[in-house]
Amino acid sequence: MSAAIAAVVVPLASAQRQAWFRRMLGRRNRKDMVAAPPRIENEAGWQLVHSEDADDFNHWLGRDSQGLPNVKGEEPSLGSHLLIEMFDCDHEALEKEKTVGTAMLDAAKASEATIVTDSFHEFKPFGVSGAVIIQESHYTVHTWPEHGYAAVDLFYCGGTIHVDRAIEVLRDRFKPGRIKFLVVRRGIQSEVEV
Repeated sequence: MSAAIAAVVVPLASAQRQAWFRRMLGRRNRKDMVAAPPRIENEAGWQLVHSEDADDFNHWLGRDSQGLPNVKGEEPSLGSHLLIEMFDCDHEALEKEKTVGTAMLDAAKASEATIVTDSFHEFKPFGVSGAVIIQESHYTVHTWPEHGYAAVDLFYCGGTIHVDRAIEVLRDRFKPGRIKFLVVRRGIQSEVEV
């Protein structure tokens, strides 16, 4: 049996392997688990928060009632720009303007954003680009269905957005096999205060 497990586990990346083991062990209740916090880097005036474990990242986002959780040592900012890389998605979910637009609007609604307007365009032969303008900033998407890839940006400010809920909607609709996250803090306090 251990040879069969090793054959399955060896090709998986470290984050995938950890998620697989958690599923195999039946550890489904994330609220009882302590999630690994994302990694923070400060590069040339940019504050970046990285994570490649979708479950830990969502848990980290969801545990803060204001939707803007900070990691120890992180400087406050006016807003957060969440860049999401979704790989190995359901190709059909990324093909049509209606499907992608509905997913993005539902994500905005789930996160309790105040929707101002939206616009989406379907390219021929492949891909959809679009934006949902929200009072708190904007959510954008561009898809490459032929590659099963979606690039999603969720830029939000204020303490009322539940971005973890938006991510759950998008994961449910696009069905990515792998996700990477990068949070760029925008308007770092020490740079905007005069």
